[in-house]
Amino acid sequence: MANRILIVDDAAFMRMMIRDILTKNGFEVVGEAQDGSQAIEKFKELRPDLITMDITMPEMDGIAALKEIKKIDPAAKVIMCSAMGQQAMVIDAIQAGAKDFIVKPFQTDRVIEAINKTLGV
Repeated sequence: MANRILIVDDAAFMRMMIRDILTKNGFEVVGEAQDGSQAIEKFKELRPDLITMDITMPEMDGIAALKEIKKIDPAAKVIMCSAMGQQAMVIDAIQAGAKDFIVKPFQTDRVIEAINKTLGV
């Protein structure tokens, strides 16, 4: 059975890019969200194996959403996505419970490596 992944990013283009990488590499994208609030709702509804979470989003940012998701399920696996130059936020995200992070623009090998490592594949 393919690992089920939820993609969270406020940019539709970024969601499309990461969806493309994931589906071509045998992962099942079970849902998408465009902000942290939606991410929490989709997490409750879909219970994905892993979430890719953008750090900077309107409404609720990725770190706030990560903290809420960890309250619901402490074992939730979240990989943060950040633009270059967001090191401080990445550190905050790791401290909040993120398993790994990937940098935009996405490099297929790095995305797959982070996901496989986080899922223990």
